[in-house]
Amino acid sequence: MLIEGGDPGRAPDGTPPPALTEVADRVDRRLDDVLAAELGRWRNLDPALGPPLESLRRLVVGGGKRLRPAFCFWAHVGAGGDPDDPRLLDTGAALEFLQAFALVHDDVMDGSATRRGVPAIHTEFAGRHADAGWRGESRRFGEGVAILAGDLAHVYADRLMTGAPPAVIEIWHELRIEVNVGQYLDIEATARAAVDLATARRISRYKSGKYTIERPLELGAALAGRADDLGPALAGYGHPLGEAFQLRDDLLGAFGDTERIGKPVGDDLREGKPTPLLALAHERATAAQRTALGLVGRRDLDADGVAAVQAVLVATGARDAVESGIAELTAAAVAHLDTIELHEPAVAALRDLAVYVGNRQL
Repeated sequence: MLIEGGDPGRAPDGTPPPALTEVADRVDRRLDDVLAAELGRWRNLDPALGPPLESLRRLVVGGGKRLRPAFCFWAHVGAGGDPDDPRLLDTGAALEFLQAFALVHDDVMDGSATRRGVPAIHTEFAGRHADAGWRGESRRFGEGVAILAGDLAHVYADRLMTGAPPAVIEIWHELRIEVNVGQYLDIEATARAAVDLATARRISRYKSGKYTIERPLELGAALAGRADDLGPALAGYGHPLGEAFQLRDDLLGAFGDTERIGKPVGDDLREGKPTPLLALAHERATAAQRTALGLVGRRDLDADGVAAVQAVLVATGARDAVESGIAELTAAAVAHLDTIELHEPAVAALRDLAVYVGNRQL
């Protein structure tokens, strides 16, 4: 799929561009420095504090694309900010700690057994409890540890934002509120089996799109002292691309490869997540196809059931419609870059990031 406005000489094969990997390397080092110091500090107090911090460190340092820090970084550079500003690196690391907080708590709320191909933290510590024969319920112990690990990640995120300018802190607070609002909308709509497109799009925007792209862009501009003029301009790029990001996530959740995405294919279908993909399928489905879609949300959904739902997503044209939507949204984001006054090389970097987001495979 060729994205309009992208570089026609670069194959959209999902390979992370240098605009992402160069930022990711710097953020990875900062994250590891913070967690290595914390692990040493608290393990010296009591060795029992080592395992949960080690698990958090594996999650934070051992995976993740670092998209949020990259969007923040290039918006900052595009606004004329100093790429070596230490506050920029700390903000990027804070975004990744906040992502870890969200992932750990999401896994508890969704009952997801794995994350990035390994046991989720609550699953890992439930197993430790059971293997040791400790008293109490293993499940509750594992979930309790995971909640605390997620809370620690949130505290580390906030600590890294200490000393940021007031305009940056205001955006940071709004970002954190939106993540929680989006998550509530997600679990509430999942519980009532919502299938309407408007609800699915609202959840996508507040749980993922704004938090992944729009707000990190704003943070970068604000760090350069240009929150008021450049922040709104960047929204014309970040809003459609944020929606494209979540639509790609929805497709990967329904059709992706287990080994690549790090969790069983069909988990989103078993959880009954309200997505635009499913909403479109419901709008277009025949009575017989709606029967198959009725399997969505069943925790005992097996491989045959997943395949039946996937067949409906294809037959109704929902999958193709979402693919087309991703292409159109990505093209709109790239085209909008021409209307924003940004310093080079930020324009090229943001264009490459858009193409990557639209075509990523994990």
